[in-house]
Amino acid sequence: MPIVDRTPVAQRRNASVTAVVVTEKRVVAEGVVSLELSAAHGGRLPDWAPGAHIDVILPNGVTRQYSLCGDRWTPDRYQVGVLREPASRGGSAYVHDVLAVGDQIEIGGPRNNFALVPSPTYLFVAGGIGITPLLPMIRQADMLGTNWRLLYGGRRRASMAFVDELSAYGDRVTVAPQDEAGLLDLPAFLGDPRADTKVYACGPVPLLDAIERAMVGWPKYALRSERFVGHTNLSAASLTTFEVTLARTGVTVTVGPDDSVLDVVRAAGADVLSSCQQGTCGTCEVTVLRGTPDHRDAVLDDHERQAGDCMFPCVSRAHSDNLVLDL
Repeated sequence: MPIVDRTPVAQRRNASVTAVVVTEKRVVAEGVVSLELSAAHGGRLPDWAPGAHIDVILPNGVTRQYSLCGDRWTPDRYQVGVLREPASRGGSAYVHDVLAVGDQIEIGGPRNNFALVPSPTYLFVAGGIGITPLLPMIRQADMLGTNWRLLYGGRRRASMAFVDELSAYGDRVTVAPQDEAGLLDLPAFLGDPRADTKVYACGPVPLLDAIERAMVGWPKYALRSERFVGHTNLSAASLTTFEVTLARTGVTVTVGPDDSVLDVVRAAGADVLSSCQQGTCGTCEVTVLRGTPDHRDAVLDDHERQAGDCMFPCVSRAHSDNLVLDL
């Protein structure tokens, strides 16, 4: 069966820092480079499972999260793919323009918010750089002889990374650049709802929203997706004022409509680590002791959201008048 990360949520996302060296940097598509990273002092890097990502801590002080896309059975090397973002805030631009072979950087993790769960059949859907977390899943499914197919879209073929590598899988892979084939035909690829199939998707928000619409009527939890940004839809709860109580100190603070829980609890003295501040990396997870979170992250799955025992305060808010956090 596929390897599944069954570690409790809070433990699963804790990460140590490792010094690594860039041992290879190569262009794999227009606007995409692949980095190979090895431990700075040699030896084995931490084990990981398909769907995992690492924090890349760059010399310019910026930290970004990138999915591991290499061979998990090669214990001394990690591989990530980095897309040059048009409006880069200092991460992808530094990787593309400055970072060089031989440079030493630090990484955190790996952490896994997108674990591959057991299933007789997998359907994978990737949009652009969203192919990176799916590559190890495909290798795992293929190694185990599991039934799977991939639909891979992008703006044009030249901008789609790792197409040559995927060609080895033959007709299990459908590569559909938009300038050649138009928008992805999701209903045709997904087919009728069925209980024996898990759908894994990663890519831009419009694609993931379209997949959710196409999968209305499928069994609950059939779809697992990883987003580049948190959920942007706003409920009434996210526009109201509520209170947060820090259980360890007894301090209660007020979070206004324009405040983030993270900023408010930090101002009250709580020591909460954070990285992306967009609800995608999982770094700032806190335990909820009482109250109902209004989740706005792209990390938790449906089971974890329903449990309501943790949240990511950089983006999430409250459905209840008060949240009690283990801070």
